[in-house]
Amino acid sequence: MASTSASCVQKSFKYDVFLSFRGEDTRRGFVDHLYHALQGKGIITYKDDEKIQKGERISEQLVRSIEESRFYIIVFSKNYASSSWCLDELVKIMECQKTTEQIAYPVFYDVEPTEIRNQSGAVGEAFAKHVEEEAAGRWIDALKKAADLAGWELKTTVDGHESKFIQKIVKDISLKPHFIYSSIDEKLVGMGTRVQNIVSSLEIDSNDARIIGIKGIGGGGKTTLARAVFDHISYWFEGKSFVENVREVSKGSGLKELQKQVLSTVLNDQNIVICGVSDGKNKMKKMMSCRKVLVVLDDVDDIDQLEALACELSWFKPGSRIIITTRDRQVLVAHGVNLIHDVNLLSHKEAVCLFSRYAFKRDIPNQGYEDLSGKVVHYAAGLPLTIRVLGSHLCDRTEGEWVDAINRLKTIPLEKTLKTLEISYDGLENDKKEIFLDVVCILKGQKKDNVIRILESCGFNAQIGLSVLEQRSLITISDTHHLSFHDHIEEMGKNIVRRFHPNKPSKHSRLWVQEEIKDILVNESVSFNIYEWWKTMTFFICYDKFSYQFFCLQGTEAIRSMILVRLNLHEAVIMKGLRKMKELRSLYVIGRHRGDVEGSQYLPDVLQSLCWYAYPFRSLPETFQAKKLVNLEMRESNICELWEEGK
Repeated sequence: MASTSASCVQKSFKYDVFLSFRGEDTRRGFVDHLYHALQGKGIITYKDDEKIQKGERISEQLVRSIEESRFYIIVFSKNYASSSWCLDELVKIMECQKTTEQIAYPVFYDVEPTEIRNQSGAVGEAFAKHVEEEAAGRWIDALKKAADLAGWELKTTVDGHESKFIQKIVKDISLKPHFIYSSIDEKLVGMGTRVQNIVSSLEIDSNDARIIGIKGIGGGGKTTLARAVFDHISYWFEGKSFVENVREVSKGSGLKELQKQVLSTVLNDQNIVICGVSDGKNKMKKMMSCRKVLVVLDDVDDIDQLEALACELSWFKPGSRIIITTRDRQVLVAHGVNLIHDVNLLSHKEAVCLFSRYAFKRDIPNQGYEDLSGKVVHYAAGLPLTIRVLGSHLCDRTEGEWVDAINRLKTIPLEKTLKTLEISYDGLENDKKEIFLDVVCILKGQKKDNVIRILESCGFNAQIGLSVLEQRSLITISDTHHLSFHDHIEEMGKNIVRRFHPNKPSKHSRLWVQEEIKDILVNESVSFNIYEWWKTMTFFICYDKFSYQFFCLQGTEAIRSMILVRLNLHEAVIMKGLRKMKELRSLYVIGRHRGDVEGSQYLPDVLQSLCWYAYPFRSLPETFQAKKLVNLEMRESNICELWEEGK
């Protein structure tokens, strides 16, 4: 993403293309047709006889227009080199094209590159009258350099057909990376490379129907990316349709309305009637095959939606392109979509630029707001939706209001972001929801195999569950097989656990705040029945003063699995707590704790897995029956024998 970061602040150009040509050769024919073809595709083009203002010196305006153009198309014809005017244009163009932002492309209309390079043949004859002029050396150098550039030669392209030749030039220009960057809304920071990657994979020149997918986290920019691609390439298709909010609209009888929308916009016929989904599929299969179309299906979350709107590639005329955005990779895989793009979140530099454009209406933070902007960007963690919302919210606010807003984010998540992300959670089955909450609240950073073992001990089909979460962009599994997820995904999951009783942690299914844990376990003023409270618990988690984590895992009637990591509590407190956990099946303890090693011991008899690193006692408790114990790990412990001699 280095290129997108570097392109955050780009030079603004007045014209997309500057046409350089010899008027008497090509003005009324080839150049006129090329000019109108470029303009017709939305490419803003400078052509001298169209733009020169009366009363202004033509040379000054031409120089200014060359400097204000991103691309140059130099139409070399037999008499091009006879004009000192054209040659001066060429010198200026070659000076400008030395930059990385301005590029020149030669068109060899009725001459060959060697004639331009060597000033031979008809070109040599045209240039002969300039050989004694002072500027001849500069002109020759410019001609040689221009002839060596990549461009188009009429004689060797599309069998010399001018109309097809012009179409190729226009298409090639419109698909150039620099043109893509320049055509994108300047507020869409970092979108240039992302759009270019999608456009390249679409291979518009390929004469086959093709479907690609764009997958990513909610609020990550899938729709924005798809819209930018659509806007840039839609004019190359005979019909087009951008279908927004497929997931939401398809509820109820919405699928037939979406089918009608696609057909009506593609065929430009608002009188199409769809009686039902089956009727719609038949009509789409029959009517879509007659036009090369571009269709974007945005926010798809079910295979039935694709079956109704893009069931088979045979529905579409060769050359058609279908783009699907989704949070769920499996929807794409099940539909046979082989080319899937994962949306990359914004880099730090891109995020600062995007935030600044919304907050300050410029590309960098205002003086004095650099650190505050950095804190906001850090919170957003590359999520475009969050950056835009916060940028708009903080625009024209005082420094004090900025500080208050940032402090608020530390305890109260951004509601709009959470609602967007929670759509992915709402679409999960109940068991997958429980796995998700376990993972984001408890198992962050754990190795996949360890997570699977823990969750399966609680009765979940963890292998499938984690796969579903990964496919839906809720979690990622690193190359080292560790679980991770976006900060806002974690924030969303914890908010789900806490939101119904934000001030009553005893009613939360999972706990992860040290103060709350100690208040519940240690505080003598707690008067409720702790065993009944445990029956409501699913997970139990806290952090010690060094932010070490301990947690308890999924249970049904009572807590069933618990992991303590460097919990700074007395051994007696831990053992006393274990006496209340009659259904504890798995216990994981990491780190040494405070207290005498000769103190009272207790372990629940229903334990199936016991992993206690640095176990402080010399043996297991005498009362521990261990009839269900199948896994025992005691690394770095003081244990010498399982039970004291005589047990």
